[in-house]
Amino acid sequence: MTDLAVIGAGPAGLAAALAAAARGVRVAIVDSATEAGGQFYRQPASGLRSRRPQALHHQWRTWERLRDGLAGSGDRFAVQFLTDHHVWSVERDSDGFVVHALLGPEQHEPVAVRADAVLLATGGYERVLPFPGWTLPGVVTAGGAQAMLKGGLVVPGRTAVVAGTGPLLLPVATGLAAAGVGIAALVEAAGPKDLVRHGRALAGKLPEGAGYAARLLRHRVRLLSRHTVVRAHGDERLTGVTVAALDTDGRVRPGTERYLPCDTLAVGHGMLPHTDLAETLGCRLDGLTVAVDEEQRTDVPGVWAAGESTGIGGAALALAEGHIAGRSIAARLQGTEPDPAQWAAAAKSRTRLRKAAAALDAAYPPPAHWSDQVTDDTLVCRCEEVTAGAVREAVDELGAGDVRTVKLLTRAGMGWCQGRVCGPAVAGLAGCELTASRRPFARPVPLGVLARQHDMATEKGIS
Repeated sequence: MTDLAVIGAGPAGLAAALAAAARGVRVAIVDSATEAGGQFYRQPASGLRSRRPQALHHQWRTWERLRDGLAGSGDRFAVQFLTDHHVWSVERDSDGFVVHALLGPEQHEPVAVRADAVLLATGGYERVLPFPGWTLPGVVTAGGAQAMLKGGLVVPGRTAVVAGTGPLLLPVATGLAAAGVGIAALVEAAGPKDLVRHGRALAGKLPEGAGYAARLLRHRVRLLSRHTVVRAHGDERLTGVTVAALDTDGRVRPGTERYLPCDTLAVGHGMLPHTDLAETLGCRLDGLTVAVDEEQRTDVPGVWAAGESTGIGGAALALAEGHIAGRSIAARLQGTEPDPAQWAAAAKSRTRLRKAAAALDAAYPPPAHWSDQVTDDTLVCRCEEVTAGAVREAVDELGAGDVRTVKLLTRAGMGWCQGRVCGPAVAGLAGCELTASRRPFARPVPLGVLARQHDMATEKGIS
């Protein structure tokens, strides 16, 4: 039994854990990775003996402070880091909370972590929008390319096109270029005017953006703004992509298509929050994000949330939210009323960074008419091999009016990922608003594990 279970060892989870532990709270950090850092501070495996991992990272000094704080916690306060723990559910019982996880790469051995309080720092995942050829080997998500580079010190190919929309494309393109990959083009659906429109809120981001721009110029990466990928080409693997210009309404401008040879396409259209665990606990959502108060508390007593699950905003915002949550948790668990003055600086940063995040979200929307380029034979749900044509048929001929009905009629979203990958695409093709889908588990669970859980509950007299 521990005081606080922190689910996620990214910036938000680490900041919260260190803030709470420094005030006397016993903390267990539960994470699926073998090293702390999350996606933003993903570390290469120790066996790779990386000599300069900082070359692949932004805000490295901040990471060093977090890492050193975690490493020194055993001397000053209690932080237990549970690696290779794949959390599939969190439930409340009479004694507090039980975090259910599967151990190791095979994810067959169950384990339970008991705690008085829980912090959800589960991060986000990439929005994937299909186009003809997107299932070819050589097409990866932008975050996937970055994870390969940071975690495996490998590059996905020799010549890459980085495409889609959003601020993630900049570090992906610069990171790949620095690693020796030839960048045929950075294809961004947004245009300069989209950023200028939100210039005041984004003023604090300008130095960071300018740094990436300078590196792209140094590597002679050409920027194609207000462009999009309309097709990926190849038989057994990717050989090139066709890109085209977009008009002000987000439609492809006829006659602007051009072919770019490449063996890698790193594509992304922003991020979405991970809310599965919050939903199973009954936490209220605000649209697609976990709703929290000024202390980062959810509406479920004993449950806090911080980082991308409360809104996509980047590492700096996650750190601020995690610090606030950690201080709040420490006070609440010790039976005292938290003093917001103690985290005033973090709260000020949170307000400023949330405004910047909202501006970035408005400046980098996916192309409004992306689905126009998706042919009927394009796979949308890869797990169940459902095509765009099948989704359109479910809507136009069978009367489906929401994503759930499309799922029942086509099986789109019934596969391994449970709609996490195909959900945004199905919603867009069906003309429906993307909503959070409540799932019973946050990841696939072996039937044997569920049977054991049932047997244990039966022994305790729980129906």
